[in-house]
Parts: sequence; structure tokens; C-alpha cells
Amino acid sequence: MVTIDEIRAAAGRIREIAHRTPVLTSRSFNRESRVETFFKCENFQRGGAFKIRGAANFIFSLRPEELAVGLVAVSSGNHAQAVAIAAGVAGARATLIMPDDAPRSKLEATRGYGADIVAFDRLRERREEVVGRVAAERGGVIVPPFDHDWIVAGQGTVALEFIEEIPDLDALIVPVGGGGLIAGCATAAKALRPSIRIFGVEPELASDTWQSLRARERLEIPPPATIADGLRTTRPGEVTFPIIERLVDGIVLVGEDEIKAAVRFLVSRMKMLVEPSGAVGAAALLAGKLPQGLGKVGVVISGGNMDLDQLAAM
Repeated sequence: MVTIDEIRAAAGRIREIAHRTPVLTSRSFNRESRVETFFKCENFQRGGAFKIRGAANFIFSLRPEELAVGLVAVSSGNHAQAVAIAAGVAGARATLIMPDDAPRSKLEATRGYGADIVAFDRLRERREEVVGRVAAERGGVIVPPFDHDWIVAGQGTVALEFIEEIPDLDALIVPVGGGGLIAGCATAAKALRPSIRIFGVEPELASDTWQSLRARERLEIPPPATIADGLRTTRPGEVTFPIIERLVDGIVLVGEDEIKAAVRFLVSRMKMLVEPSGAVGAAALLAGKLPQGLGKVGVVISGGNMDLDQLAAM
């Protein structure tokens, strides 16, 4: 299990590359949701998402001889950008494997950071098999998107900063994909404030963690068709799932229309561009999916990388 000391060590390790992102509030959102809400805005993070924290902690923990052979990662965009940025700082070559339906903005940004791109069909190919094949062909250390202690510790720095700034939060709401973000945040938050309640949010179309918790084992679902491309995992992580089982108070599900409504609210009322994956926590509050009487609620806005034509379509 990752510890608070490992998360604090990660915070020091990534300090020079990761921003300390702002915490924002909105009277309009509080009025609409009837909840006193604080937003940890990782959409303003370097690379546009929280992923730089875990990727940098992993890459900066590697030995020089490991960096010399290069890095390989698979991602729909945010982890890809993070690996490309951190690899550039570390002086390592990076190959990013991205689904062929990844948002154009994420694809172009990743290429802009100097990474090599390999496309794959996520509906027909298993991402684990593709990344293994590319790593074998080209050489390189695989940088996992979520399922590793170093990744979890890096992502936990989100909650470390959040609780330091708002120490009396009563609940923390976190998007759930593979589970790295919520596992790290739950570890940090529960260590700093044991009474805090942790809730994860998944799209209804990508409910692998929700289903797995009900079954008490890691289940795999078909490739999800949700608009929240960063949450299209098919199974929770081997490292992350036990942490979620132990520390997370519950997972709630939001529909596609609820996610779109949250994106519209955040951009029109708060003037803040948030991608669908990053807006699921806000969607859960606006739709009344969380328990009543939570008190002060912190919401992690996990990212803001979104195609403008996708935004216009909403």
C-alpha cells in the first residue's frame, strides 16, 4: 500500500515540473447544487491534467540506465502528454501508443512535445498487448497510466495540496478511470483527515470499478463508449483496486447527458474549460447523486483537454 510519506516524497520529486493548481469556488454552482463546493483545478495543470504528477514521479524515480533505453506508454491523451513532457525534462525518448479515436487536441499536443505516436484500434486490440508488443520491438520502460505505486503516489499529491489549502473538507469527490487518482487521493486525504468521506464518480457507460466493488473482485467490461475518453478503462487496476476497496466510501454513476450539462455549466457559468472526464464530479453534484448533508465538499477537476468542436457540439 502507498503511504502518506511516499506521497510527500513524490511532491518533492515533482515540484519543479508540476504546478500547484488553484482551488476555486462558485456561488452559482453552490446555489445550483445546494452544496458548498471547492474545486481543485487540475485543468490548469501542466499538460492540462493531473497526469503529469504520476508520470513525472515514475520517470524521475527511474535509474539513468533505464531512462537511456527510452519510455513507452499507452493513453487516450492526458497520460500521453504527461509522459512526453516528463520524458523531455528527463532527456529520454518517448513512444506513445494512442487509440485512433483519441481527441485530436490531445494527439496533436502529444506530438508537439516531441513524442513518437503509434495508433491502435481500442475496439479490436487490447491495449496491454499493444504496449507490450511496441515495447518489445522498440525497447523502452513501460510507464503505466495508473497501476503502479509510483503513479499512485504522484497522483496523491493532488489531495495533499487540496487538504493543505482547505483542511476542513468533509468529503472529496474524484473521477475514476483505472483508479490511480482516487487511490492516491484517498490515501493522502484519509491520512491527513481521517474523518473525510471519499466518493468516486464513473460514467454509467464505463462502470468497471462500480461493478467490481459490488462483485468484490476486479471485473472487465467491454470498451466503453462514453464521451469521457479519459475514463474508458475496462478494468480497475491490480494495485489501485484494493486501495479503493479499503478507503473509498462509495462510487456513483453519471449519465452522458449529465456529464455534458456539467461541462456546459462549468464553461458558461465559471468560465472554465473542463473535459468530460474532468467534469464527472461536478455532474454528480449537479444531478444530486451524492448523499445529503456532506458539508464542505472538494471536487477534483482532473483535466481540461478538450476539442473545441466537441465543446461546440454540446
